[in-house]
Amino acid sequence: MKLEKITKRPRGACKDSSARRYDDACGAAHALDLIGERWALLVMRELMFGPKRFSDLRADLPGISANVLTQRLERLEEIGALTRRKLPPPAASHVYELTPWGYEIEPVLSVLGRWAARSPLHDPTLPLSAASLMLSFKTMFDASRAKGLNARIGFRIGDETFLVRIHGGKCDAARQALEGAEVVFAGTARAIAAAVYGGAPLAALEAEKALAIKGDRALAERFTRLFPLPQKA
Repeated sequence: MKLEKITKRPRGACKDSSARRYDDACGAAHALDLIGERWALLVMRELMFGPKRFSDLRADLPGISANVLTQRLERLEEIGALTRRKLPPPAASHVYELTPWGYEIEPVLSVLGRWAARSPLHDPTLPLSAASLMLSFKTMFDASRAKGLNARIGFRIGDETFLVRIHGGKCDAARQALEGAEVVFAGTARAIAAAVYGGAPLAALEAEKALAIKGDRALAERFTRLFPLPQKA
């Protein structure tokens, strides 16, 4: 079968979208043509749990400027990875959300996250977003440590709430109300990560008022032991 380039440009694609590219037929090279610019993949990460406003994205990506964020959002919309829509009244604000194809990037984020966790240069003290933390749970989950466990664990991080469900040897996470949660962690993403990945005692974090825990204490303790980090390279 003869390989041919499809020249039809997607609706809304920018005229200079091919100005910086690798000129390589490999799919990985084309992926970098699409999302290889700085911040692009992290913008997609922040949208992995649902739509967000521009201001929310800036808050969750503290190192990005408004101008660069605008450029990345426009580019991701042009390639068909996300869409922009206006919320109905009374909100009447615009939000950005991934398309079904955009959501397909999640396994890539997971593989990159696990691979990078083995780097001796990784600095866990840097800022950490709620979306990043939730994705890390799905990535680092060890089913063998959760044998026989079926539970709903809630998280309140800033203005967002997430529900992590452990069931059938799987770990799912969603941005949603905390109804049905058997235990709820409330605090910053970094404080929760310190308990789960850093081995910080829950009692110590509570004493420092970095974390508040309500509900099944034993379940909270067990949850923190379900996500072992891989050995450093």
